[in-house]
Amino acid sequence: MSIKNLNPYLIFDGNAEQVIQLYERALGAKIEGGIMRFGDVPGTPADSPVKNRVMHAMLRIGEGVLMISDAMPGTPFPAGSNVHVCLHFTDKSEMASRFDALSAGGKVDMPLQDTFWNAHYGQVTDKFGVQWMFNCDNKGVTP
Repeated sequence: MSIKNLNPYLIFDGNAEQVIQLYERALGAKIEGGIMRFGDVPGTPADSPVKNRVMHAMLRIGEGVLMISDAMPGTPFPAGSNVHVCLHFTDKSEMASRFDALSAGGKVDMPLQDTFWNAHYGQVTDKFGVQWMFNCDNKGVTP
């Protein structure tokens, strides 16, 4: 099976950094790979008011992984919609097949596409309202 693992992905409305600090103190979480910010996106203006928002952070808590981000600026942020399940794949074609299957009757929030962080990525909300992120690193994977 090409699904390597899955983990919860929590989305916040501009306070992800404070959440990370709390989880570090309260749970002993450790940041892996640093914090990526919206200002790290190529083409983001240096004076952007959202440049310091957290775009992605991965926390190791014991043997588990929790991913955290701030919502995209201007994105509606209804309470209870801030949890996603992130699937990590090793095979792009299987990822596409599973993406299509899970989106049937649901909604594609972001089509599968290559990203600046060197991954193939997309988002879907299934017909039951569960939000999913699909990620496949472009390094050493089956096309």
